[in-house]
Amino acid sequence: MKFILASQSPRRKEILNKSNLDFKVIPSKIDESKIDILLKPTDYCMKLAKLKAIDVSRQYNNFTVIGADTIVVVNNKILNKPVDYNEAFNMLKILSDNTHQVITGVSLQNRNLGINHTFYDKTEVTFYKLDHNEIKRYIKNYNPMDKSGSYGIQDGSALFVHKIVGSYDNIVGFPISKFYQYLKKINK
Repeated sequence: MKFILASQSPRRKEILNKSNLDFKVIPSKIDESKIDILLKPTDYCMKLAKLKAIDVSRQYNNFTVIGADTIVVVNNKILNKPVDYNEAFNMLKILSDNTHQVITGVSLQNRNLGINHTFYDKTEVTFYKLDHNEIKRYIKNYNPMDKSGSYGIQDGSALFVHKIVGSYDNIVGFPISKFYQYLKKINK
């Protein structure tokens, strides 16, 4: 099977490289702002993942296209990528001394092989209490604007984490172990 990752995320590419899978990267061109954010969080991220995979698979029928989308959810509210400093600050304040979920939807699409499989993985993350200076320093030194929930666990925010229940790679942006288990099933 030949694969395409329909994402420009360097973190997803790095995680997927762990699987020794031979793949190309061709980002999807869907407009994520058009998706109804009022959907249940798991449905929302799976729908985005599937739309991304379908978008790219239309042009590459001989490839299995992998779409993915990661969101942060706290109190059943989706925290997408912040639009500015204030929104990033407020998101991190909400996550402070709180438990949230990181949900990644993954979709595999291959029209020629009849593959149409979408799933999600969920990881719970609990942050320590953060003071305003820690939040300001994080925003100044790391780029929270391209990350759901305004943080990337692989960077300086690792210091904020009190506890993780679930897959670390899922938090970074791709649940590689769950993905690998699915690949084993279809390759039998």
